[in-house]
Amino acid sequence: MGRCLLSSTVIPPLRTLLPSDPPKLAFPKNFSTHSAIFHYGVCTTGAKTSGAFCTKATLSEVGNNKKVYSKIGADSTGSIPSNELLQVVEAAAKTGAQVVMDAVNKPRNVTYKGLTDLVTDTDKSSEVAILEVVRKNFPDHLILGEEGGIIGDSSSDYLWCIDPLDGTTNFAHGYPSFAVSVGVLFRGKPAAATVVEFVGGPMCWNTRIFSAAAGKGAFANGEKIHVSGTDKVEQSLLVTGFGYDHDDPWATNMELFKDFTDVSRGVRRLGAAAVDMCHVALGIAEAYWEYRLKPWDMAAGVLIVEEAGGTVSCMDGGKFSVFDRSVLVSNGLLHAKLLEKIGPATENLKGKGIDFSVWFKPENYHTEV
Repeated sequence: MGRCLLSSTVIPPLRTLLPSDPPKLAFPKNFSTHSAIFHYGVCTTGAKTSGAFCTKATLSEVGNNKKVYSKIGADSTGSIPSNELLQVVEAAAKTGAQVVMDAVNKPRNVTYKGLTDLVTDTDKSSEVAILEVVRKNFPDHLILGEEGGIIGDSSSDYLWCIDPLDGTTNFAHGYPSFAVSVGVLFRGKPAAATVVEFVGGPMCWNTRIFSAAAGKGAFANGEKIHVSGTDKVEQSLLVTGFGYDHDDPWATNMELFKDFTDVSRGVRRLGAAAVDMCHVALGIAEAYWEYRLKPWDMAAGVLIVEEAGGTVSCMDGGKFSVFDRSVLVSNGLLHAKLLEKIGPATENLKGKGIDFSVWFKPENYHTEV
C-alpha cells in the first residue's frame, strides 16, 4: 500500500536516529529541522508517587470582567536555551514518528494492558527510538515514558514526558487520529513540545507537526498558529475524551457530553488527547476537556494550546499542572462559560470522594507548581 504525501522536503539525516537509519519521513515545507551533537550516557531507574490536591487558579478581572487564568508554561529553561531544548524535542518526536510511519500500513501485533486498553509493538519501538535521542543529548535528564516509566535522575530540573503513540486504538484500526507526543518540563512547567499528528488514512498517510517553546508561540508545519476567535458556545465545536474505567468520572463526563451537544455545534470524541489539544491550538475546535489523563498525554499539548493564545486549567477552574487528573483547554474566550457546567460537575465528583490529587509525579522531582 502506498502513501500520498503533500509537497514537502525530506529532513536531512539526524544524528539522533538509531544506528541503522530507517527511511525518512516526508515533512512539510517551511518546517524547521535541526541537527544536534549527541553525547552517550546511561540513566538509572526511579520511582513515581502522588501528592497534593490541585489548587485554585489565581484569577484577576480585566476589561469587561474577562478572567485571566494563570499561565502554565515555564518562565525559564535554566541553563539550556529554549531553542536547544526544542531542537531535541522535535528530533525525538520525528524519530518516533518515523517508526510509526514505517509500521502504519503493516499488520499490528496487539496486546492488552486492560480489557480494552491496547498496546502494540509500535508503541514500544517508538519509545525506544525517542529515548535514544533524549539520552544521547541529555543523559542526566529525568524521563517519564508511557511504556517505560521513570528513567534517570530525579534531582534533574528537566522532566521529559513521552507518549510514543497517543491514540493506540485508532492506530490499531488504521483510523486517524493518533500522534507521537514529546514534551519537556523545567521544574514541573512545560518548556518545549512537539506533537506529530498522523493525518489522512490507509493508502494516504501523512503528518502534521505542531511545536512550541514557552514564550515563543506555537507552530504547525512551520507556520504560526492561533486559537479561534469564537466567543459563543452555540457557535463552537467542542472535543472531549473518555477513559477506560466506566466509573463516576466517566458517567459525569457522559452527562457533560450530552449537555454540550445540546447547546453547541457538536462534541467530538477522537481518542487522542495530544491531537485534540492541537486542534484547539489550530483553531479548528474551540475547547477540549477530559478526566484522568496522564502527564505524557498532556505535557506537549497544553503548551501548544497556551502558546497559540489559548487557556489551560483544571476542570474545576483550578491552576493546572501536568500531574493533575483533569484538564480543560480552550480558546480562552469560552473558558469561563464552559466552566459554568464543567466546574460544578467536577466539584460534585470531589464531594463523592473521587481522588483529584496529583499523580505520576516522580519521587523527589522538584517543581515550582
